[in-house]
Amino acid sequence: MTIALLVLLALAVAFDFLNGFHDSSNVVATVITSGAMRPRAALFTAAAAHFVAPFVLPLAVATTLGEGMLHDQAIQINVVIAGLAAAVVWNLVTWFLGLPSSSSHALVGGLLGAAVLSSGFAVVRLPGLLKIAIALLVAPPLGMLAGWLVMRLTLWASRGANPSINRVFKALQIVTLIGLAFGHGSNDAQKTMGVITMGLVAGGLIPAFHVPTWVILVSASAIALGTSLGGWRLIRTLGGRIFRIRPIHGFTSQVAGAVVIVGASILGGPVSTTQVMSSAIMGVGAAERLGKVNWLILRDLAMAWVLTIPTTALLAAGVYLAFWGR
Repeated sequence: MTIALLVLLALAVAFDFLNGFHDSSNVVATVITSGAMRPRAALFTAAAAHFVAPFVLPLAVATTLGEGMLHDQAIQINVVIAGLAAAVVWNLVTWFLGLPSSSSHALVGGLLGAAVLSSGFAVVRLPGLLKIAIALLVAPPLGMLAGWLVMRLTLWASRGANPSINRVFKALQIVTLIGLAFGHGSNDAQKTMGVITMGLVAGGLIPAFHVPTWVILVSASAIALGTSLGGWRLIRTLGGRIFRIRPIHGFTSQVAGAVVIVGASILGGPVSTTQVMSSAIMGVGAAERLGKVNWLILRDLAMAWVLTIPTTALLAAGVYLAFWGR
């Protein structure tokens, strides 16, 4: 294995670790804030589900990202390295600032920026890029709608119940946490599998795009380890700043988020867990009372979402120019 491939693998593992560390907030914020689980127990439970998920669901997301977005001539090791470097830098910056940005957007932007600079716009597979764009754009409103619907149904089903029902919602949150973490692990770990396999194809180590078992193991382990350590700055953002989370809110937002994310994983759509869960939490709050939600948070989230793809594209282009020229 060449030095370039080793660098690519190291960056991919770092990205996957930071993805778990960065996005653990999306998975555990509500279950911690509602008091259903202690923080460390929630993070370790989520990490275990993250590890198992990539071995269970089909690798549709890895295929979409790894061979559906760019033509073969664009899949060069230096392009993938530049894209990953940009995504890693952006994840670190947004974690430090406490902004729940999208690791998925960061990776897509980074790969596009480096590939287009290297080979021009003709290297982009428009059908694959369209599929990715639809998944990334449609998932947030679906998350909000799902959150609103699940909350309304839950309020209807529990009407007239006494306050002890909160104990039921707390217990159910353990199950929904596992489901949500399973969905996140199946979707986000596959993005790393896709870029590692891209590098293996570009480096001539495998003849065609097929994710080896060891790549699944490495990717699942890295995202699980990152999740177990937790991004506390972002947990506070999602768990408390949108509105005060109670057990019913934690339960309903996790159900809504898991449905959208697992569905996207099965269909091969790479989605942003950050966007889906933020939107689901807002939908849940709005279903109870519009004024309950701190809608100003949406401005900060939208700013991070809008900036991510162009910023990481420019960062990746800069890395490519700095090390390989054009």
